Amino acid sequence: MERRFLLKRSIVGLTSFLITKPFHGLSNSFATDLFRETDITITNAGVGGNNTIDLLNRIDQDCLALSPELTILMVGTNDMNSVKHVQLKTYEANLNEIVKEIIAIGSKVLLMSILPAFEPYLLTRHPSSFYDPEGVQGRRKQVNEVIKKVAAKQHVHFLDLGHRLSAIGKIGLDRDSLIQNELNSNKKDGIHPTANGYRFIALAVYDYIMLTKLPKNNIVCFGDSITKGDGSIMKDSYPAYLKKLLQDE
Repeated sequence: MERRFLLKRSIVGLTSFLITKPFHGLSNSFATDLFRETDITITNAGVGGNNTIDLLNRIDQDCLALSPELTILMVGTNDMNSVKHVQLKTYEANLNEIVKEIIAIGSKVLLMSILPAFEPYLLTRHPSSFYDPEGVQGRRKQVNEVIKKVAAKQHVHFLDLGHRLSAIGKIGLDRDSLIQNELNSNKKDGIHPTANGYRFIALAVYDYIMLTKLPKNNIVCFGDSITKGDGSIMKDSYPAYLKKLLQDE
């Protein structure tokens, strides 16, 4: 009984000491760091107009040099839709190389499928023949199949964002579409998410990270304009909303 009492009193005394006294023998800065809430480091490494060739050209500086614990990668929209279109086999080879280089530095990788697009808007920028012979939806399906294939081959994580937005994103002309249109953004865009679209992506990524116990700090979000958003880590981009979710977790 007396022994339990002495032990309890010792614990209480030690707790009081730690709260009221500095750490003797340790620097004040170390003691401060010990109690400070850990900041979440997330880098928005999205660049508008990039395809897989561009990502390979800047991977050293914008991803590998940051030694991320987790790299979230979405790329393929420009490989599929823009004047930077590359053939599917080239896209697959490039994506495999990007993932291999990231794995080589010890980073976990979360690959994400590309998002659905509003076809009538796309066909105001490209003739339908640009998408021959598979068509817009057929080409997107092929790209996403390659992403899933690369994830399996490289043994990395895969999140099917495309399916989620196709199913419930209301992609079209409605104001509440999660992809930009004339009603919600005054643009015939059809490709880039709205602010709510970015919130949706961040929530999907956050839930996946928590479910699979992926690293929650030192994250690089690597990709094109869909990753970039407004270009910040504070406002309308999925990296910004993801940081808020993880910071407040």
